Amino acid sequence: MDPSNSGTALYRAMVRIRAFENAAETASQGGVSAYGQQAAGAAKVRGPLHLSTGQEAVPAGVCAHLRTSDYLTSTHRGHGHTLAKGADLARMMCELFGKATGFNGGKGGSMHIADFSVGMLGANGVVAAGLPIAVGAAHAQKLLKAAPGRSQAALPPSGGGHGLPGPGGHGASGDITVCFFGDGAINRGPFLEALNWARVYGLPVLFVCEDNRWSATTASGPMTAGEGASVRAASMDIAATQVDGNDVFAVHETAARLVAEVRGGGGPRLLHALTYRVKGHVSVDLAAYRDPAELAAALETDPIARARGHLLDMGVAAATLDAIENAARDEVDTALAIAEAAPWPDASAAFTDVQTTGAGQWY
Repeated sequence: MDPSNSGTALYRAMVRIRAFENAAETASQGGVSAYGQQAAGAAKVRGPLHLSTGQEAVPAGVCAHLRTSDYLTSTHRGHGHTLAKGADLARMMCELFGKATGFNGGKGGSMHIADFSVGMLGANGVVAAGLPIAVGAAHAQKLLKAAPGRSQAALPPSGGGHGLPGPGGHGASGDITVCFFGDGAINRGPFLEALNWARVYGLPVLFVCEDNRWSATTASGPMTAGEGASVRAASMDIAATQVDGNDVFAVHETAARLVAEVRGGGGPRLLHALTYRVKGHVSVDLAAYRDPAELAAALETDPIARARGHLLDMGVAAATLDAIENAARDEVDTALAIAEAAPWPDASAAFTDVQTTGAGQWY
């Protein structure tokens, strides 16, 4: 890997995610009544905010191999995935602030960000719900690739209307879907259903399990039978590879192979990334249920610190890495100012994007 190109690009992706998460965490303090804390009027980000601090190497390493036309589904902890897929950082901050200029007009918030223009089909507040959505997207890619003479004009417009983002003849040139999910999701039904469907139909989907060891406030290990995501995938004849999810270079290298196999028509694959959730379940959760020694040990393998050390060993100047970090913080500071000044949604927006049965009854 060329340390002046790919290595620093991965580092930039990680520090941008970390800078965003740190700022969002600060802006969310007092934004929800939970874990013994009361909501306060000064909070800029309201409602539960799920941080991916400490997991940055996984989205950075995987998404480095994705095209804009590839699809991605995320989790309730999806800021990092969204940024790594190419979404605009300032617009995402506006969405967290509930502003009209956010990706979803301020209606989606942290847990439901979507940006079809970069193939990001959405974060999801329901554990495991992104799995069947990803499989549906991958099945659509396969059908579009198989349809002879299917014109681009017949597809829905990119990023608008209903259904999947349109264009470019998805699937025709090896486009794939990547599905991020956590270790807690493997104990829910959609995991089995999604992997089974993907294998039966040979779909172009890469499943990425971010195994951060915690399912909300419960350690995942004691409530998970067997050896986890990799073994369960193998039981359904889906090739699975385990990787150190806190080593961005290992994730990058492994993802390169798996993405190439999926693009080449090899069917579904699963990447089992072992990482750690540094923060609590939500930003106001102090995680008092966790052994402090466990957290201290995890911090010793911080993915950004490890990547920095590796890049320094490869000959990258410390000043270069410092500049990348400073640029990320400056970008986030600018995004905060943009979000603060952005307009609130008009009251009439409350009556749009709402399902109606057609009989005058709104649901």
